Amino acid sequence: MRAQNKKKLLLHTCCAPCSPHVIETLGKEFDVCTFFYNPNIHPLEEYQLRLKEMEGFLDTVSVGLIAGAYDADQWFQAVAGMEHEEEGGRRCELCYRMRLEKTVSVAHAQGFQQVTTTLTVSPHKKATIINRIGRELTATGDVTFYEADFKKRDGFKKSCELSRKHGFYRQNYCGCIYSKAPMNLNHEAHEET
Repeated sequence: MRAQNKKKLLLHTCCAPCSPHVIETLGKEFDVCTFFYNPNIHPLEEYQLRLKEMEGFLDTVSVGLIAGAYDADQWFQAVAGMEHEEEGGRRCELCYRMRLEKTVSVAHAQGFQQVTTTLTVSPHKKATIINRIGRELTATGDVTFYEADFKKRDGFKKSCELSRKHGFYRQNYCGCIYSKAPMNLNHEAHEET
């Protein structure tokens, strides 16, 4: 999606299923490049699977990808003591901030004018919190945050349809082991009945 006279936007991406609708929407206005930075995703095999899905998809739509380091140890240190927080709580907010901080840093270093994230396409993510963090991180400096709630106007539905069309692997948990734990408990409870 390279085009002259368009501002360069670095799009933090969490996974392939959340990306097509957002990339399509933003591509109308911006020169989009994606940034895959998700040290929250565990185990490593899951992280590698999601990254591989992103790479394959982006090759088909000719969109660039910057893959950040897998800073899992740093992520675990950052959320230490929040293991039992409910989904959508303080641990998640800290996780959003960590990923967006890195996105803003890379955007600044590589000359992008704007940043945003695919996170708001999920019905499980609070766009108001994500947008507030984005505004805070770009309040000073030469990078601005593109505020959006990509799940609105059937964005999540379109994302699901595009995901099926592309045959993406669709994970059943956000990414961290703490978000996976309730899924395992629900599965085990179901098996016992």
